[in-house]
Amino acid sequence: MTEIDAKIDALVPAWLTLPDIAEQLGVEVTRVRQLVKEGQLIAVRRGENRALHVPAAFIDGDKVVKGLSGTLTLLRDDGFTVEEMIEWLFTPDDTLPGTPAQALSENRGTEVKRRAQALAV
Repeated sequence: MTEIDAKIDALVPAWLTLPDIAEQLGVEVTRVRQLVKEGQLIAVRRGENRALHVPAAFIDGDKVVKGLSGTLTLLRDDGFTVEEMIEWLFTPDDTLPGTPAQALSENRGTEVKRRAQALAV
């Protein structure tokens, strides 16, 4: 968990706190913290009270976006920091089109994972 700079913060259109996510998923906050610890979600400290926040695009209704966990694992294996993962996921890619985060939310995770795997080459 890291604190992000203004450039990365500006890329993400909306953020959720861990209690907000817990409410959406119908679980305890400790379970959301566990998801972050396990790498299924990534969280950063932001705002004046430096609370943990997760990009809202990572939550789809009452579940974590399909394919996110695997994509985060690939990026982590490629040596990406949390900040770099967020930047990559929210930077527009004309070949997708849109951002990798948008593609994941539209169930186009295979394409996103291919691009993440190609980063290691």
